[in-house]
Amino acid sequence: MAAGSRFREYLRGHESAPGEKALLDRSNLSNAYVSGMKEELSFKGNQLNQINTIFTVGYILGQVPSNLGLYYIKPRIFFPSMMVVWAGLTMVTASAKRPQDIMAIRFFQGIAESTTFVGTHYILGSWYTERELGKRSGIFTASGLAGTMFGGFIQTGIHSSMDGLSGLSGWRWLFIIDGIITLPIALYGLLLFPDTPSTTTATYLSPTERALAISRVPEVAERAPFNLSFAKKVFSTWTWYGFVMLWIIAGETESFSSNSLMALWMKADPTHDYTVPQLNNYPTGIPAVGIVSTLFWATLTDFLGGKRYLVGYWIAMTGIITSAMILAPGATTASTFGAYYWAGSVYACQATFFAWANDTMRHEEDAFRAVVIASMNMGSNVVNAWWSILFYSADMAPKFTRGMWAMIGCSIALGIWTTGLVYMAARNQKKNSINGLEGGVGGGSMIEEGSRESPEREDKNEAILDVKGIGA
Repeated sequence: MAAGSRFREYLRGHESAPGEKALLDRSNLSNAYVSGMKEELSFKGNQLNQINTIFTVGYILGQVPSNLGLYYIKPRIFFPSMMVVWAGLTMVTASAKRPQDIMAIRFFQGIAESTTFVGTHYILGSWYTERELGKRSGIFTASGLAGTMFGGFIQTGIHSSMDGLSGLSGWRWLFIIDGIITLPIALYGLLLFPDTPSTTTATYLSPTERALAISRVPEVAERAPFNLSFAKKVFSTWTWYGFVMLWIIAGETESFSSNSLMALWMKADPTHDYTVPQLNNYPTGIPAVGIVSTLFWATLTDFLGGKRYLVGYWIAMTGIITSAMILAPGATTASTFGAYYWAGSVYACQATFFAWANDTMRHEEDAFRAVVIASMNMGSNVVNAWWSILFYSADMAPKFTRGMWAMIGCSIALGIWTTGLVYMAARNQKKNSINGLEGGVGGGSMIEEGSRESPEREDKNEAILDVKGIGA
């Protein structure tokens, strides 16, 4: 009964996190592609994949500078500014006359977008303890997946009601509306985003509450990050190599969803002729599964004390089985749909793996943590820039045989690498215990003995922050 009561108390909360605006736009590019953009702009071969690659190059170039920018510019200013730039570029996409126009726009959009994902995980890691971080990271990731899910329904509604309005195709209106709805969120961020505990000037936090927020996370010494000793520290620790490689592998296990394979399979399926609403609506089940999986695993690993590595084994199993289902000679339409929907559950790795990294580096200086988190996403995107063309090019639909085998290989590698990280975390925990620090195998966070709050005090402090709305 006591455990059940504490679990129900843990699940309570009113925190909110701004969604990852990127996911709505990324899904909308694929929605537009299958809703008339391909024919209107005369796409050929793998030009859709080329656009995604060019976007990824811009995204990569902005990763580390953007995350370090948060170290010098208040997030309350930096995030909204980039969102306004991003919104403007999204709306400009509606004026494209050929695929090359979209390629140019998406490059600069990738730079503007690079602030969001890793930047938000950096901010989350600044506010929440290892008992709370997974759930908050899960809410952030789930909000982005909700954008992906609703993008299909939005495109269906726009295509049926606005296609041809003022002489514009429905897919063009999609980008215009996508940009417009981003602007109020930017204004919200400018007015209400709390920055970090040590720099916040939020008027809705009292001095006592600010002091409480600072006391909840370990105090670490700060120093200027741009020097040789800092670079040596980054590249001489297992943390950088371990988590960067983890996310490189895990990022590619999301390839079914991130490359919109279900929509491409449906459009190229020789046995069925799907309508535009079906092409937009059926794939929305994938992010729906992702939302459930993300919240389940994020909450469970928090409740289990930060055992984030469990997600690595789940994803490894999922990737192998779903790929085999699609590759099977006797695969049916129903089994292929089932495989793609099941594959949506791998989105759980976003919240849990970045929470794992934040947990492990909780006692490190902010600049080090910012660089490692940014490097994780940058490394994944460096590989994804060519991986999607090599294994998931649009002209490989409907079967994507090469990609299925690549997924099996990545899934096996993820299981092995996760095991290696568990070993390193256990060794790190033993070392920390000798030095008078604590660190879990799953989270690996280091908190000075005697400074850890009781569960009851943590619950009380967590509730205060949640009521104040600090979720990102």
